Amino acid sequence: MINRKEIFTQIQAKESCLCVGLDPDVQRIPESCGDGVDGMEVFCKSIVDATHDLAVAYKPNLAFFEQYGDQGWRALVRIIEHIPDQCMVIADAKRGDIGNTAKRYANAIFDGLGAHAITVAPYMGADSVTPFMDGYKDQWTILLALTSNSGADDFEFHGSPPLFERVISRAQEWGTPDQLMFVVGATRPKFIARARELAPENFFLVPGIGAQGGDLRSVLEAGWNDQCGLLINASRSILYASKEADFAFSARTAASQLQAEMAAIIREKQVAR
Repeated sequence: MINRKEIFTQIQAKESCLCVGLDPDVQRIPESCGDGVDGMEVFCKSIVDATHDLAVAYKPNLAFFEQYGDQGWRALVRIIEHIPDQCMVIADAKRGDIGNTAKRYANAIFDGLGAHAITVAPYMGADSVTPFMDGYKDQWTILLALTSNSGADDFEFHGSPPLFERVISRAQEWGTPDQLMFVVGATRPKFIARARELAPENFFLVPGIGAQGGDLRSVLEAGWNDQCGLLINASRSILYASKEADFAFSARTAASQLQAEMAAIIREKQVAR
């Protein structure tokens, strides 16, 4: 179990709210790691070894592993086991089914993988969300709310109030801030501020910093709460900082730069309290 207090303790200790996304693309992994799934495993474990003192969470993207069937799943299990216990593990699965099917997804992620959290699409309502919390009071369900992709404009900003606002507001009825987080993309800071108004206590998982161009300070200013309340995800900018044998060193350098920016802002926020 990793609760809000424990997440915040890690944020304070590391002066970081960094979540490292593990999206191992075999076509981009350095040759020094080896080939195929074995290379993916070496690559991801090396990234974890290089960054675990700077990151408070890791977010493996299940699609990169599931495409290889049982071999990929077993590698993912070993990678998760390699992540230090104090770091949160978020299974980026974006599941979106209901009832017994959703429950089986929860079993696979929480019991099978041992992840602390899973990303879930909430667009079939409570039926697609509550199965991930029933029986798993100590795990986290992270709902897609305000995503950073350009296609978010197709649905998330339509309606009155906009769909993303309705998702965040209605979800407050389904679980507590110790059970629910929300995905809130870094590329739209003014909407992050609105999301924070609607969910003052919940943690936000924030993709879009780095390769997608989100501004770190703007995100922290818009989404900060009294426990920080933000996990800032960076994937490609850290994973692929180098294509050579020095990839782990380069990944650490990229993560260190982000952590240093975070630390300066976190100190400001803590002093201001």
